[in-house]
Amino acid sequence: MKKYNSPENSRKADVLTLKEGITALLKAYRLQGKLNETLVVSSWERIMGKAVALKTQEVYISQGKLFVRLSSAPLKHELVMAKTRVLDLINAEVGEQVIKEVVFL
Repeated sequence: MKKYNSPENSRKADVLTLKEGITALLKAYRLQGKLNETLVVSSWERIMGKAVALKTQEVYISQGKLFVRLSSAPLKHELVMAKTRVLDLINAEVGEQVIKEVVFL
């Protein structure tokens, strides 16, 4: 009796899944770092919450440092005190260490 070959079993070694192809493309063009940085900036509200996002004027990354400009001095003081926690939350969101330092302006 002949065994049925499903598409998963008959896949050739040189065929990649879409995820593997995108990952290889990002690696080849060295875009993964920039993609992760963009993810951090776009996820700021989700990571820190609506209240912090409303007091945030600007978020940008330069040389592995996340710069956050806030409109509230008390909030800035509070976040400076919890800087390591903020750093851990941000890197956990991406799944790897993208940000080495957080600077509140």
